[in-house]
Amino acid sequence: MHNLNRRSILKAAVTFATAPAFMAGLSGIGCAIAADSGSKSSLDLPLLTKKRTLGSGKYAMEVSAIGFGVMGANYNRGISPDKKTMIKLLRDAAEHGITLFDTAQVYGPLINEKLAGEALAPFRDKVAVTTKFGHSIVNGVYQKGKLNSRPENIRKVAEESLKRLKVDAIELFYQHRFDPAVPIEDVAGTVKDLIREGKVKRFGLCEVGPETIRKAHAEQPVTALQSEYHLMWREPENSILPVLEELGIGFVPYSPLNRGFLGGDMTAYTKFDSGNDNRNTLPRFTPDALGKNLLFVEMLNRFGRPRGITGAQAALAWTMRKDGFVPIPGTTKLAHLEENIRAANLNLNSKDWNELEKMLSGIEIVGARYPAEQQKQVQRS
Repeated sequence: MHNLNRRSILKAAVTFATAPAFMAGLSGIGCAIAADSGSKSSLDLPLLTKKRTLGSGKYAMEVSAIGFGVMGANYNRGISPDKKTMIKLLRDAAEHGITLFDTAQVYGPLINEKLAGEALAPFRDKVAVTTKFGHSIVNGVYQKGKLNSRPENIRKVAEESLKRLKVDAIELFYQHRFDPAVPIEDVAGTVKDLIREGKVKRFGLCEVGPETIRKAHAEQPVTALQSEYHLMWREPENSILPVLEELGIGFVPYSPLNRGFLGGDMTAYTKFDSGNDNRNTLPRFTPDALGKNLLFVEMLNRFGRPRGITGAQAALAWTMRKDGFVPIPGTTKLAHLEENIRAANLNLNSKDWNELEKMLSGIEIVGARYPAEQQKQVQRS
C-alpha cells in the first residue's frame, strides 16, 4: 500500500511555496517575525491569524482557530525531546499565532503544567493556558483509575496549578473526568466560587454526556467541552454536539489526528515501548488494528494529493469545519507544527468534506478506542 509521507509533502511545500497546486487550497498565510524571544525558527513558519470563539455570553473566550495540546511534550507519547527543545517549540507556536495551549494536572503528573508554565511565561498576556482537575494525585503520584472532584480537592488543584502555570488566574478550568461520587452541581458550584474569587476565569468539561452538561451549565455556564473527536471517532455527533450548539458551548476536539495515527507515519510494525506511551494499552494501536486501519490513512492521502495538502492536514481541517470547533493537536516536531498551522489556514468547503466522508464511509475501523477500565470513566454520548 502506498503511503505518502507527511514530512515529504511538507518539505516540498516549503521548497516550492509558489506552486499553484499547493497554494490553491491555502489562504491567509503569511510569514511572521519572531517576537519576544528574539530567536528564529528553523522553518519559515506561517502566521496563524484566524480566530474562533469558544462559548458565549459573559464566559466566551476568543482563541486562535487551532490550539496546541501540550500533553505529548513530555507525557504518554514516547521519548520526548529535551526540555529546552520543547520550550522553544511552544514559544515558536505562540510567536506564530497559536493562543490556546492545553495541559492538565495529571499529565506527568504535574510536570506538563510546569513545562507549559515555564515555556509560556513570556506570553502570559497573549495566550491562554487551560488545565484540568479531577484525577486523584497523592504526594505527586497518580492513583491509577481513581477520581477526585471533591470541592476541597478542586480548590487545592487550582492553587497548585496557578503556581505551576505561573499565572494569576486559570483561563479555563476543566473537570477532566466525571466523578460519580460528587454531584456535578457541586463541581460547577466550586468552580463558580473560584471564578468569583478571581482564581479561575471559565469552566469546562471533558467526556461527559448531555444530562451532565445541562446540569453543570445551569449552575455555572460552561465555556467549552473537550472530547476525543476525529474522522475515526465521531460519537460526539450523536447527542453531544447538538446540546453544545443549543447551549452556546464551544467544542475542543483532542487527539484530532487519532493520537498521531492519521498523520501517516505509523505502520503495523510501529512500537510504543518507550515506557512513556499509553498507546501500547489501546486496542486501536495493536499491530493488527494498525495494519488494517492504514486504509483510512491511504484514503486521506488520496483526498489530499490533488489539493496539494497532506492527509494529516485534511483530517485536522475536517475537525475545524464548523465554527466553535477548536482542535488541539500536539506535536514535538517543528515540521508538524508548521503543517498544523497551515491546516488551520486551509479553505475547503462542504463539497470537499462530503467527498472525503464518502471516500471513508465504507471502511471498517478496527479496534476499540479505550480498554474497558478507561472507557468506564467516559460518559456515553
